[in-house]
Amino acid sequence: MSIRKGGEWGSPGPLAPSGLVVATDAEARAELEQARGAGRQPRELGLLGGDLCHTVGGRGDAARLAGPDAVRLPVDAARVVLDGGEPRWFVAHLVARRRGWRGPFAVIMNADRLGEWHLGPRAHPGDGLLDATEGELGLRQRVEARRRSRTADHLPHPRLRTRRSARHELRFTRPVGVWLDGERVGRARHIEVTCEPDALLAVV
Repeated sequence: MSIRKGGEWGSPGPLAPSGLVVATDAEARAELEQARGAGRQPRELGLLGGDLCHTVGGRGDAARLAGPDAVRLPVDAARVVLDGGEPRWFVAHLVARRRGWRGPFAVIMNADRLGEWHLGPRAHPGDGLLDATEGELGLRQRVEARRRSRTADHLPHPRLRTRRSARHELRFTRPVGVWLDGERVGRARHIEVTCEPDALLAVV
């Protein structure tokens, strides 16, 4: 069940013996995609690194995952369809852009950060929503936005549109590169993204 404002989230408990320890968002996404393809439930994920891990307060402590201080969290994921193709998923973020972030771009965040950039300062991976930012910036504005995004001070911005929703649809006049959890997965002009609440059980 998605968290409600002011509500409790997660419960104490260690990673199940059948769980999978992952060190990156891409490893977590791989387990989710394999599970969806096989028609099974994803294994519990012990998070040791990645942007999702940092967002939910993970410490990168493998021993903690099996101990009494571990916390079990139901987390959302996102289903992605590129130009009407087969579905893909991400756990932390989607980036759609051209080289050097020139021209129109979009980021959709389930985690609150992408590396050192806080591109989803309001994002919460347990609220059933995804945070999208779209826009187009000139060179000087891109340099300034990168600097300010380290402290989430890049928003609001007159040339950036933000929206929080369970579903997002992105359209570009020309194909742009698409990255899911830091891995490039192709190019697309039409991108459909849908939040899947409580898609994973994460342990930190």
